[in-house]
Amino acid sequence: MFDIDWIARLQEVVAGYAPRAVGAALILVLGFFAARLLSKLVARVTRRTGLDATLGAFLGNLTYFAALAFVFLAALDRLGVNTTSFAAVVAAAGLAIGLALQDSLGNFAAGFMLIMLRPFSSGDFVEVAGIAGVVESISIFSTSLRTPDNKAIIVPNGSIVSDNIINYSRKDTRRIDLVFGIGYDDNLLEARQIFERIVSENPRVLDEPATVIAVDELADSSVNFVVRPWVATADYFAVRWELIEATKVALDAAGISIPYPQQDVHLHGSAVAAPAASAEA
Repeated sequence: MFDIDWIARLQEVVAGYAPRAVGAALILVLGFFAARLLSKLVARVTRRTGLDATLGAFLGNLTYFAALAFVFLAALDRLGVNTTSFAAVVAAAGLAIGLALQDSLGNFAAGFMLIMLRPFSSGDFVEVAGIAGVVESISIFSTSLRTPDNKAIIVPNGSIVSDNIINYSRKDTRRIDLVFGIGYDDNLLEARQIFERIVSENPRVLDEPATVIAVDELADSSVNFVVRPWVATADYFAVRWELIEATKVALDAAGISIPYPQQDVHLHGSAVAAPAASAEA
């Protein structure tokens, strides 16, 4: 036989908590759909305003989880749970997790800065953290690069933000800096004419800004010319290699040498005679 008093108390408890449980369930279900709707709305707005797609996805996910946290607390409050103490427990747990994952959180913050400031975008050729490559993707914690020899490298965002960032693709044009050395006995003016001809014959060298060709240094074993033409950024490496090859062929054809590093040693007569005199003695 069941205790009538116990059954009555159970009925009172169920009658008292049933509306709260139903209300909490409704808050969870409706809040879940509202969070998804709000997340998609934020992502759509960021795309329409022209922001980076990665930033839009990140803000959408951030909005979604923030909304879910709010909904969860609202459901607990509807059940009669003291959310103040619960929030304190969550905050303490969050602090402990943050201390344990401080490096990951640092990469997270760095990723947020990269997405907001946009020092580079997908497809740019950059040098970050001492690594050069094409940016394939930018995530919250890391950035994926593809090196010229087709290696995939994942760089933590914290390392990128803490170092210099060189973006070779940001500008439409780049300057090629070449240095050619000729011998001291070679014809200086003839060499200059060769450099000017090689540059002018390359169709991908830009007329503006004008190419600079000048004697830069009287070095130990050579007279050094600087040749600095401007090209479209996409043509940089191809034109650089073409100019170097064409210049070497033209200098060889003209009989102008590209000297090896060398030193001339002059022996004075007194220095030579001294050992000879000591040998005769």
